[in-house]
Amino acid sequence: MRFKKQKRHRKAVRFYTTCFGFREPFKVLCDGTFVHHLLSNQILPADAALAKVLGGRVKVFTTRCVLLELKALGPSYSKAFEAASNLSTARCDHEIRKHAVTCIMEVIGKSNAEHFFVATQDTDLKKQLQEIPGVPLIFGLRNALFMEQPTALERQFVKSSEEKRSHISEVELNLLRKVTKDDEEETEKTNEDGDLVDKISEMQVLEKKKKKKGNLNDLKDRPQFKRKKTKGPNPLSCLKKKKKVDPNQHPVSEKKADDNTTKRTRKRKRARKAKTTAETGAP
Repeated sequence: MRFKKQKRHRKAVRFYTTCFGFREPFKVLCDGTFVHHLLSNQILPADAALAKVLGGRVKVFTTRCVLLELKALGPSYSKAFEAASNLSTARCDHEIRKHAVTCIMEVIGKSNAEHFFVATQDTDLKKQLQEIPGVPLIFGLRNALFMEQPTALERQFVKSSEEKRSHISEVELNLLRKVTKDDEEETEKTNEDGDLVDKISEMQVLEKKKKKKGNLNDLKDRPQFKRKKTKGPNPLSCLKKKKKVDPNQHPVSEKKADDNTTKRTRKRKRARKAKTTAETGAP
């Protein structure tokens, strides 16, 4: 149950911070009935208990008229008067004491410009504040504090204000038209300047071409010379180099010597065969 209660409180605080611009430290405006409830149920310290409900830092306020009302109620509310006098007072600008309900209603005004959370046990004050969008209410139930969820009127107010923001007003429409006209005039001027630049560049290109043609006609009258073409490598330089032969060597004599040796070997073989046949010859 405690977790669900904290979740509901967090959602409500997020609604007021995003839609109505409430910021930390949150300002809580207390009346005499709420201070008396805190003391009778021992919900102390008050700022710590309210900080748990709102989930952030808190500054607790009351008004001068509320203090004077608690003082006038007598000794039964003396402790509540002492506790309320320790709180910081919100400016109400009432020289003569007024009823606490009317004083708080005047401090809140039509739009709650000071972004006050109002803590009260008075049902009449709650009903009056519920008709003003952007006034979150806190109340006590026994030894616990609760925050009321945003009303249907507040949600409708937020929806309508968002729709108004999305639509353009007449003043904004006139400004937009004026800006678009200025932009169109500027673009026309830039286009004209660009056309002039293009024409000038075309004229310059034509003049350059004419100059080049005149130079070519002058060159035709002059004597022309053939340009030397690049030739390939010399075919003689691409031939393979021959091996150098030593003058001391005689290849022909060496060949003859080789032939003689081969012939001698053959002759010797024949001689041996003859000898063998002679020795083993018939009688």
